Amino acid sequence: MTLVTAGSQQDLSSSIAAFFDVDNTLLPGEASEVRFFRWLWRRGIVGWPEVRDSLSWLLRHLPALSLHPLRERKLYLAGKPSQVIEPLGEEFCREQLCPSVSPAAMRKIEEHRQAGHTIILLTGSLDFLIEPIADALRVDRCFAASLEQVNGVYTGHFVNPLPYGEGKRQLIDQLVQGLALDLSLCYAYGDSPGDLDVLRTVGYPTVVNPIRGMARIARRQNWPIQRWR
Repeated sequence: MTLVTAGSQQDLSSSIAAFFDVDNTLLPGEASEVRFFRWLWRRGIVGWPEVRDSLSWLLRHLPALSLHPLRERKLYLAGKPSQVIEPLGEEFCREQLCPSVSPAAMRKIEEHRQAGHTIILLTGSLDFLIEPIADALRVDRCFAASLEQVNGVYTGHFVNPLPYGEGKRQLIDQLVQGLALDLSLCYAYGDSPGDLDVLRTVGYPTVVNPIRGMARIARRQNWPIQRWR
């Protein structure tokens, strides 16, 4: 894949963005929130009541073979004060997630930066887990899931739009207007069906560390597949 560089004819780079998913793309392997839940568990901040509530919610809303209901509600944080959880999230991110960013991903981000492209993270993971990564990588914009609060306490609901699936596409539609992007010249990197709306809308999609049938979809669409470890 050849990037359009900042010195290209007509200086097209200002209208180009590179969209990056985070879980299993920039961060290979297990989802950041799964790691965070386990980290909170070891500290006694969450336990069996949160597991019970989450499983009960899942069973009441379970499409076949889907964990999407758990993406829509974060019951393990419901009723907990943000002033307690968010500092823990930042500590966890700097301790566990920042060192796990793929070197290949960092090289790709730098390649886009040198080309003058706008670098944007789009992830359904929680904003306070991802912001330290966005800061460390010096990305231009970061869109992550934001939890609703009432009087400083999490309700377990999200503030819309959730940057997952169609929600990612909604955010891109807003960015096209605000940044005057030419999507036919833009790039996107993602690993799962939750990234399909983004991958289908750009001129240069790449499937990274494919899961849940994405390797098959990529081959059918003639999209490049990369392995970032």
